[in-house]
Amino acid sequence: MTRVLVTGSAGFIGHALSRRLLGDGHAVTGFDAFSDYYDVGLKRARHAELAASPSFEAVEARLETPGALLDTVARTRPEIVVHLAAQAGVRYSIENPRSYVESNLVGTANLLEAVRAHPVRHLLLASTSSAYGGDTQSPSRETDRAVTPVSFYAATKLATEAMAHSYAHLFEVPTTALRFFTVYGPWGRPDMALFLFTKKILAREPIEVFSGGSATRDFTYIDDLVEALVRVMDRIPAQPGAGAPVCAADTLSPVAPYRLVNVGGGRPVRLDRMIEILEAALGRTAQRISLPLPPGDVSATRASTELLQALVGTVPETPIEVGLPAFVRWYRDFYGV
Repeated sequence: MTRVLVTGSAGFIGHALSRRLLGDGHAVTGFDAFSDYYDVGLKRARHAELAASPSFEAVEARLETPGALLDTVARTRPEIVVHLAAQAGVRYSIENPRSYVESNLVGTANLLEAVRAHPVRHLLLASTSSAYGGDTQSPSRETDRAVTPVSFYAATKLATEAMAHSYAHLFEVPTTALRFFTVYGPWGRPDMALFLFTKKILAREPIEVFSGGSATRDFTYIDDLVEALVRVMDRIPAQPGAGAPVCAADTLSPVAPYRLVNVGGGRPVRLDRMIEILEAALGRTAQRISLPLPPGDVSATRASTELLQALVGTVPETPIEVGLPAFVRWYRDFYGV
């Protein structure tokens, strides 16, 4: 049994990872603030499912509250920390940037101080494909110079990567930062396109389609992402000079036990194709309103998975033709529609 602290455990990815870890026999401390950015009832339902396990402990607190993370880490002494808690959303970062400063920057700084005071075997830090921003190279590689974020959300995530690298260097905190690409599936986030489209199509309301549906996303099914995370936990970055790169694409830092890894399917899908599959799964045709791409959004994402595969082997790649219907089945069952 490994002791794992998961921040953001009531979130979409945190819930799925915690459920997998509990199923594998590990002890999980789930840290979450239950913010009202989206439906708190959904978050409570996720945590209620986790609480059925005697190996799960819930801590309800905010990342930015002084001492909250430090006290939790000191008391539970996790061997692995997976930092998933953050203020998410590209467009909301234009409306309320301060919440991103507090959760993503101050909150991550508090976590880094906690693991500095109470060292862990491995820190995993969630980042985002949005970090690639204005980089037009496809697929996006971890070695690309991602210094052109086009949203404040992406800027804060790039900052957390840099902050974590500095702590890995200064205090020898073994850290892997992971850039997630459009994660979807059962228990998903209500602010994301798939959830919004499903809700509106079932209510016979029009959906807003940006760029005529030509935008592409590298959709990553939640179970595939969790499988990658579980495997990466055991792939701890070596101290400088103590390990060789695993492949030419490795991002192992020359001055710190730190690595940056993409987690995505590597098979982008056009938005209009996603809508077609969703319509088939719902048995209804969507009414579409065409709009231009909003500020902060990018037109395409596609992950290079060379480094991920070199680290952990081939991970499952659930096709969207399978993943979308699975989400629809969960949605209908959860909401009774």
